Amino acid sequence: MTELNAEFRGYRSPLSTRYASKEMQYLFSDQFKFSTWRKLWIMLAKAEKALGLQITDEQIQEMERHIEDIDFKAAAAEEALTRHDVMAHVHVFAEQCPLAAPIIHLGATSCYVGDNTDLIVLKEALDQLLPKLVGVIKQLSHFAMQHRDLPALGFTHLQPAQLTTVGKRCSLWIQDLLMDERALRACRDNLRFRGVKGTTGTQASFLQLFGGDGDKVRQLDQTVTKLAGFSRYYAVTGQTYSRKVDLEIVSALASLGATVHKMCSDMRLLASRKELEEPFEQTQIGSSAMPYKRNPMRSERCCALARHMISMHANAANTLAVQWLERTLDDSANRRLTLSEAFLAADACLLTLLNISQGLVVYPKVIERNIAQELPFMSTENVIMAMVKAGGDRQVCHEKIRVLSHQAGAQVKQHGKDNDLVDRIKADPYFAPILGQLDTILDPKTFTGRAADQVVEFIHEEVNPIVALYGDKVVTKSAQLKI
Repeated sequence: MTELNAEFRGYRSPLSTRYASKEMQYLFSDQFKFSTWRKLWIMLAKAEKALGLQITDEQIQEMERHIEDIDFKAAAAEEALTRHDVMAHVHVFAEQCPLAAPIIHLGATSCYVGDNTDLIVLKEALDQLLPKLVGVIKQLSHFAMQHRDLPALGFTHLQPAQLTTVGKRCSLWIQDLLMDERALRACRDNLRFRGVKGTTGTQASFLQLFGGDGDKVRQLDQTVTKLAGFSRYYAVTGQTYSRKVDLEIVSALASLGATVHKMCSDMRLLASRKELEEPFEQTQIGSSAMPYKRNPMRSERCCALARHMISMHANAANTLAVQWLERTLDDSANRRLTLSEAFLAADACLLTLLNISQGLVVYPKVIERNIAQELPFMSTENVIMAMVKAGGDRQVCHEKIRVLSHQAGAQVKQHGKDNDLVDRIKADPYFAPILGQLDTILDPKTFTGRAADQVVEFIHEEVNPIVALYGDKVVTKSAQLKI
């Protein structure tokens, strides 16, 4: 078996091979994880040294020289013997750093490196997602403004209803995305460090190291927290930080998934009506059997990934629920899957949405034609009011409109013809007094209310301040989609 063939003989996550960015994948890689463990051991040693423990600069420098050169094969061999991933890496790191070996992991428990690394990953993953999310919001806000006054059929119960505008409908998507930005930003801003807490969260081992000096233990916690890039730590923990933290973050990601699914489902429905279309590349193939097809595969991909994001909520909730007392290990395997896949799927969704939002195509003539099939019925009340103003009897006019509407409806439903209600009104002498007003009465823009103004106000008051909050960090261009 060649080395190339071996790569394809085991499971590979499509989130890595097809969808998520290299940057997000790296955060959940073994290299990032275990090099962060080593950085955390160095932070602990530096803080312990500063507070008076017998640790030398030479020991710290030795560890710093070996942050990245991890012997993964040796670590795997050690873990096969010890059945303990942290101790396996302690042993391998100690072999590389014989001078520092006696003080590596001093006073700590496995969750010192495990949980603190997870919190660092979560913080950086949120920092990666938020600018992409705001990038999607920014692109869609341009689209909403561009089409703020383009009338389109509104739908309730998936049946034609009063008119809206293309831009107003888009603003509904943006509003949901703003809620997701707010929730994810709150998760990031509220995220704290586990710090140095010991085996059950009591800091007993560190209190012993410092001869019962509780102030030094507290200083140790504060110092390591700052070295790790956090301003605050959780004041109380069990062996782990509360899995409620994971649940809050995954809940926000699941909520984003629901937003994405609703938005992309709308796009798929509009694509089926040929009113709106996502980008379609020149060499793209829509169907192996039907060469004419232009399937909304990007929106469909987003919906598929979004359902996976939504499903992650149950995992995080159940993991929190079954943590007994100070901690049980039945969280570990589940969290390895849930946290990584929730973020990788969200990253893939946002990358795809960036691609979609930069190239949405609107077909005004199709929209106009679709409106023309329904607007005559919607305009009947306006026709009646115009006739009354011209001296007509409201009840007589209502009856005439009722009869003509049913006749036009029969042409549409029974004979598959276009809606000819307007032609029937024009042909009826009764309506002669208002024939000169019909074009104005039937102008779609008179049926959209304040939709265009609402879009302008919404973008100015609610969207622009959030975009400005991120400044030049906003991601507005997506890399070429892998597939």
